[in-house]
Formats: sequence, structure tokens, C-alpha cells
Amino acid sequence: MRAMPSWPVGAKGDEGRRRGNAVVAAATLFLLAACSAPEADPQDPGRDAPATSVQLIEVGARRTEGLIRAAGTVRIRRETPLAFWTAGVIARLDPREGDRVRAGAVLAALDTRTIDAEVSAARADLARARAERDRQRRLFAQGWVAQARVDAAEAAMGAAAAALERALFAQNNSRIRAPADGVILERRAEPGQTVAAGVPVLTLGEARSGLVMRVPLPASDVAGVRVGMPVEVSFPAEVAPGMAGRIIEIGGRADERTGTFLVEVSLPTHPSLRSGLIGEVRIARNAPDGPAAPLVVPATALFAARAGEAFVWRFNPASATVEAVLVRLGEVGADGVVVEGGLAAGDRIVRTGVDRLTEGARVRVAAAGPA
Repeated sequence: MRAMPSWPVGAKGDEGRRRGNAVVAAATLFLLAACSAPEADPQDPGRDAPATSVQLIEVGARRTEGLIRAAGTVRIRRETPLAFWTAGVIARLDPREGDRVRAGAVLAALDTRTIDAEVSAARADLARARAERDRQRRLFAQGWVAQARVDAAEAAMGAAAAALERALFAQNNSRIRAPADGVILERRAEPGQTVAAGVPVLTLGEARSGLVMRVPLPASDVAGVRVGMPVEVSFPAEVAPGMAGRIIEIGGRADERTGTFLVEVSLPTHPSLRSGLIGEVRIARNAPDGPAAPLVVPATALFAARAGEAFVWRFNPASATVEAVLVRLGEVGADGVVVEGGLAAGDRIVRTGVDRLTEGARVRVAAAGPA
């Protein structure tokens, strides 16, 4: 028989291994090609992470042209509360709100029956103390008592005299007299009412003090005004005519609730003006020799605030990114926070959503506006 051809042992297994190695090599080349692909170009916005949409605001000094317009209230400059020196029951209270009174006129009086009784008792105590003092003096002159007895009698008489003086003071001040010509602005009590000492029962507007308009202004506007600046004042046509005034006082401290400063504007005397009228003032912004207006930013633009400082995100238009800028803070007003350093007029900063950003983050401008 012819022998069958013989195959080398393991030939088929070697061929399978060769084919497997070829597959592995092809996969390896594919992976190497993928890993060696060029990186995303940082200048190509299409390959970066999506930009965050933000609203911007342009920082700038308040305009020097135009007017500061604000509402104010007419007041008599000196409005004096009137009260009794002692407690008691009101027996007389003549004037009503709006009544005009003359200086020295009796406006109110207490029931003085109790006070009169105290005066009579104090006079009697003083008479007894004086008699005792005189008696002790005579006894001392005769050698019957020591000097100490005379000194005690003298002290007792002095105390009685002081008590009478106090009672007479209460009696003399049981009436309220008008300290000046004026008009009654408020009546806070009625006859028969018991009042404590020092509790106002009337408010008098003193005519000689003149009329003013009190205007609350935010810190950013107060920085552009000064005492002596002219002011235009207007009222509704049926109330009073327009008139000129002048700033005579600027509050040195802001109201704790509103953050505004009270500015007083002098007004001319006019029969149509009454305390409590509301009008509008117009003040020329930043006179040439007035102080420079500050930069103001909204409070929502600030983050990481501490000890008079905070950060804002400033927009870089060249790269469409934001950068954190440290700013120094000033007064807080009704329309924002004064920035005393760190920014310049014309800078654009992120208005809201500052907590969503990081240093160098790309942004997409959704809206912009002036500060």
C-alpha cells in the first residue's frame, strides 16, 4: 500500500496562531491611529464646551448731563413738639390742627387742683421750718442748745424751700404757651386725658423757621450735590406753582432702612404751600466744581464679599471669557453699590448668575445694558 502523505505535527495550530496575530496587529494599529488623532484646537469654539449664557452690564460714572429728579415732601423746617413739664389731667386744649397761633398764647392747661394743693402744703412746711429755725437760733443765743441743733434747723428749712420751689415750678408750667408764631401741625391729645410729663400733646410748626422740602437721595446722587446748589421745584398745577429753591442741608448719615440721605431744599414763602405736600425736585447733575460721581454696580454682580471688598466677573471680548477682578466697595445705595477701586468706566461685567462661572470660562452674551 502507498503510504498517505504525512503533515508536520502542529501545522494547522501554527496557521491559526498566525491569523490571530494578524487580527491583533490590525486592532492595535487602529487604536494607535485613534490615539494619535490631533487634539481639539482651543481657538476653535466649536470644539470647546458649550458657553454659558450671561447678561452683562457696562460700568460707568453717572452721567454729568441732565438732572437728578426725585420726589420730596414739604415741611416747616422747625417742627416743635410741645409737652407739659409735669403729669396730670388735661383741662384745656384749645387749638385744632391747622390753626395759626401767636407767640405766648396759652394752648393747653392741666387741671391744677392737685398741683395747687401741693403748693399750699409746701408753703406751710416752709413756714414751720422757718419758725423752728428761728426758735433754735434763740435757744442757741441763750446757751440752751448746741450749734448742731441750729444747723439741723437751717437744713430743714432749706429742704422745705426747695420743695416749695418745685411745687411752684409745676404750677407755673401747668400751661403750654406757644414759643413762637406758627401753625398747629398735630394734636395728639384731648381734654380729660391723663398725660405723663414730657409726652407731646401738640406739634407746632414755627413760621419764622421757613419752609423746606425734604428729599431722600441715594448715595450715588448725593455724591453729585452740595450745599448751595440751585434746585427747581414743581407741584401739580392745581396745588402750587413751580418755584426755585436751594440746597441748605445734606444729611450726614444714611437712613438704616432705605440707605438714602435726606437733603433739605429751602422754599420761598407762598400761601399755597402746606406741610406734607409732595412735589418733585430737579437738580443739575455734578456742577463743574462739584465732586466726581462714583462708579456703581448692582449687588447681584458681586461675589465672595468680605471687609469692604468683593469680586466681579469682567468680560474679555477678545476671547469671550470672564476673569475675576477684586474691587473695593463703598456706600450701598438704592440703585447699587459704589465701587471705589478695581474697575474703570466702560468695563463690562456679569450682572447675574455669578455663581455659575469659573475663571476663564467661555460665555455667550445674552443681554447688555448701562450701569
